[in-house]
Amino acid sequence: MSVLEKIGNFFGKFMALIILAVAALALFVPQSCLWIQPSWINPLLMLVMFGMGLTLKIEDFALVFTRPKDIIIGCLAQFTIMPLLAFALGKIFGLEVGLLAGVILVGTCPGGTASNVITYLSKGDVALSVGMTSVNTLLAPLLTPAITYLLLRESVHVDVVSMFLSIVKVVIVPIGLGFVINKFFGKFTQKIGAILPAISVIAIALIVGAVVSRNSQKILTTGAIVFAVVILHNLLGYACGFGLGKLLRLNVSKTKALSIEIGMQNSGLATSLASTAFPALAMATVPGAIFSVWHNLSGAVLANFYRKWEEKDAGSADSNGN
Repeated sequence: MSVLEKIGNFFGKFMALIILAVAALALFVPQSCLWIQPSWINPLLMLVMFGMGLTLKIEDFALVFTRPKDIIIGCLAQFTIMPLLAFALGKIFGLEVGLLAGVILVGTCPGGTASNVITYLSKGDVALSVGMTSVNTLLAPLLTPAITYLLLRESVHVDVVSMFLSIVKVVIVPIGLGFVINKFFGKFTQKIGAILPAISVIAIALIVGAVVSRNSQKILTTGAIVFAVVILHNLLGYACGFGLGKLLRLNVSKTKALSIEIGMQNSGLATSLASTAFPALAMATVPGAIFSVWHNLSGAVLANFYRKWEEKDAGSADSNGN
């Protein structure tokens, strides 16, 4: 194993703990992370999206045509369940407008690349997970601003055009560039692929550090409510995805992928959009930053549970067969 592979594996394995450590440092010792400028958020997210593009192949989109039903289910679930959960939780907990905007942005964003990793660790349908993430990400420039506007139009001004352009610039262009480079320079991307997890983890950690350090006092003041909403949003997303999979009688592998894809959001994108779409609402960036930390922790736990669940079922089947 090369040095780059070892570094990439280390960051991939300990992603949740690294981000948690940075978040805790930024929260309790904010001056330690104030050197990370808010203006870096978009370039850092673009770097993560570029890395995602470098891993994509035409085969990932072929799933749309070979298994359209599965992709449509994932798309409809992604852009209905999480936005509605975000809106309901925000109203139930009486969040102030900045936090409400931030939570809804998390809900209206597509799934992130972390969902693909967690699905793999869960022994779920990775091809379906990648397919859903890819398609939902491509739909995000239209659906994320539109749904955000519908849910927030009575609370705050939503600049739909600005959000659309921001998603195209921060997400679609970097992914497209990475995809093209991978298509024509596949050997090169294979060589640097081992280090991509480390780059993504560092970029996400820096985004979390920038946001949390500048809002540490506000987070500590309203922390319990924000954390409760973020945790419930994530866990209910997993539960709804699992329930939907069972309702539609999907197999275990597909059910896992659907559950994880719905529950895990591209919270880095939500943080980026909050800073550009709602510049006057400082707290709008906080839910995305907290979600970035939490969903990696919960995802790791869920992957362990799903893996053991399948192993237990396989063991029971073997016993019954004997």
